[in-house]
Amino acid sequence: MADHLETRNSTTTLAGPEPVLAPGHTYATVTDKIAAVPLEVGWPRFWIVGFTISALIFGMLLMTILWLLGKGIGVWGPNNPVGWGFDIINFVWWIGIGHAGTLISAILLLLRQQWRMSISRFAEAMTLFAVACAFLYPTFHTGRPWLAYWLLPYPNTMAMWPQPRSPLLWDVFAVSTYATISLVFWYVGLIPDLASMRDRAKSRFAQVIYGILALGWRGSAQHWNHYEIASLILAGLSTPLVLSVHTVVSFDFAVGLIPGWHATIFPPYFVAGAIYSGFAMVLTLAIPMRAWYGMQDFITMKHIDNMCKVMLGTGLIVAYGYAMEAFMAWYSGNLWEMFMFKNRTTGPYGWSYWSLIIFNVLIPQVLWLKKARQNIPLVFVLSLVINVGMWLERFVIIVTSLHRDFLPASWGMYYPTKYDWSMYLGSIGLFLTLMYLFVRFLPSISIFEVRTLIPRASKGGAH
Repeated sequence: MADHLETRNSTTTLAGPEPVLAPGHTYATVTDKIAAVPLEVGWPRFWIVGFTISALIFGMLLMTILWLLGKGIGVWGPNNPVGWGFDIINFVWWIGIGHAGTLISAILLLLRQQWRMSISRFAEAMTLFAVACAFLYPTFHTGRPWLAYWLLPYPNTMAMWPQPRSPLLWDVFAVSTYATISLVFWYVGLIPDLASMRDRAKSRFAQVIYGILALGWRGSAQHWNHYEIASLILAGLSTPLVLSVHTVVSFDFAVGLIPGWHATIFPPYFVAGAIYSGFAMVLTLAIPMRAWYGMQDFITMKHIDNMCKVMLGTGLIVAYGYAMEAFMAWYSGNLWEMFMFKNRTTGPYGWSYWSLIIFNVLIPQVLWLKKARQNIPLVFVLSLVINVGMWLERFVIIVTSLHRDFLPASWGMYYPTKYDWSMYLGSIGLFLTLMYLFVRFLPSISIFEVRTLIPRASKGGAH
């Protein structure tokens, strides 16, 4: 069977003191081992159990949505003065999780970082699935999801146009652009591997499906030339999205007058927090996958170590953001700002503030130790801790800023209902269901990119 992937002329420069691929691999072993997961492994027990549990949780989401459509958003917990609750908390959390995939795909690609190649594919998929989960919340938060198209500037006889000063409209354009570019980038990157799957599939049905998705790819020099151009263009388009999308999301708060929101630190602080939680989720997914499917040769300790370093760096930026919030509340001399910070730390939601400090700032400091970064179970637990901590950060920003504002007569408490929790857990079920399907039917590691690392792994860096 002719292998079209060998015709690629790699232009990357393989550098670094450590190999990013375990030695001893050939083109054939790399292709066969990665392609075997969707083509030959089939339906292992751990996949069936995990997918069943995820699908059941996803079913809970569907039931919650049906109940929500029948009863209205009054079944959720938001009230006066906390008009934003779990819906916006989870929207910002999911958008943040998707940022690592875009960073790995675009910025690290432009910087020619070889260690990204083994994790870029499922990080990109993670971005798409996280955006799909995030999209649920603003859609239903409006209360009339069947009129969501009103947010788009389409010609209509009512002469009704979206309000360009509304942060909701900014989110629509930012997130829709982000999702579109991410989807195209992910699919274009899949095309060479889909052709490889087509050539190795034994089932005629699989050959036809992969063949249609591969768009007639044959691995010619012309195909590779067009692919390289398209990849660089998409990477160039995606790079500003890494910074702009969560910056626009931060404007949902920064343009407001509520104490604790109108802060100039929010855009960089939100972007750093998004990359922080995104890499934590990549580790949460990569560590079980490399163990279940025996991918330790491709997702090596170098990848784990580098991702831990990125988390440590972005975590320090997040810690700086927390410090600046406290400092500016004191330095401003503004009574409302000072009360807001005091209320966050000692008020009825003080437990959430100190929990996020412990989860996002104190516990991750163990990543300074190389032994900690090399301890797989510890890194996995840390990734879960950071994901919880970043969710608590969004809870603190939204709830503690709203529940006690300028007028004491309007103060109130926010208590999420069972429908808030079921929709949140259901969105996690949707995310995991899509991830299980992706791993089962598509190559979760980029075959052709990993193969460019073979000279480095087998000959010590010489082509």
